[in-house]
Amino acid sequence: MTGTTNSPIETSGNREFVKQSSLYQEFLAEREEILKHKWIESERLGYDIGFERALLDWIRKHRDSWRAARRAQISAAATAPAGPVSLEKK
Repeated sequence: MTGTTNSPIETSGNREFVKQSSLYQEFLAEREEILKHKWIESERLGYDIGFERALLDWIRKHRDSWRAARRAQISAAATAPAGPVSLEKK
């Protein structure tokens, strides 16, 4: 069988949908925190600890509190007014 076909998952429209999804955004935010943890711990220890070790250490030490803070931040943003409220009369 020759030729290529794109599966529905591989189309550009689906890729954009995934990039905009809240699940993907959460994944990216969590990954960023793990990379920060990796950098901090590697600097502290004087060598690169690697992503897997950083991931496991971050999950064990920080994930629960990070997720709780993230949920609170998202909840606060969802209930905040859309823009500045003007008290001036027009």
